[in-house]
Amino acid sequence: MRMARPPHGKEVLSVAQQRMGKVADADELRRLQAVVFPLLYGMSTLQTAQAVGRSPRWVTMARNEFIRSGGAKRTGAKPIRNHAHMSQEEELTFLAPFFADARQNGTLAVREVHSAMERYLGRPVSLASTYNLLHRHGWRRPASEKRQADPQI
Repeated sequence: MRMARPPHGKEVLSVAQQRMGKVADADELRRLQAVVFPLLYGMSTLQTAQAVGRSPRWVTMARNEFIRSGGAKRTGAKPIRNHAHMSQEEELTFLAPFFADARQNGTLAVREVHSAMERYLGRPVSLASTYNLLHRHGWRRPASEKRQADPQI
């Protein structure tokens, strides 16, 4: 029977232990436990995953990220840009005139943004992509607008 590799990360163990008593976020506590449990208690990845309530893959990724960063605190969630059609800077430049117009008029015409986006990209895109773009930049569809039976939306 093959033995598992001994856990690495002893150099950040003290950092993780110190931070465990001060953590206010359950997800951050799980990350710290993913580092501490194998080193202090000799738990395997599977045992650690069961103890923290995550998958073995999550435990491995969380440990490696913590060790790689040298125990540095996380700066926040990584921005999600799955399947974005433009870079964040391009999106800001593209949306600036629409948001300026919306501040003056009080409304944002999603269909106009959608048409302009298709012209800008030179290909058709789904309306959901336009809503995702607007959502990434803080625009929310007003609740009253959802209840209206508007055939253009």
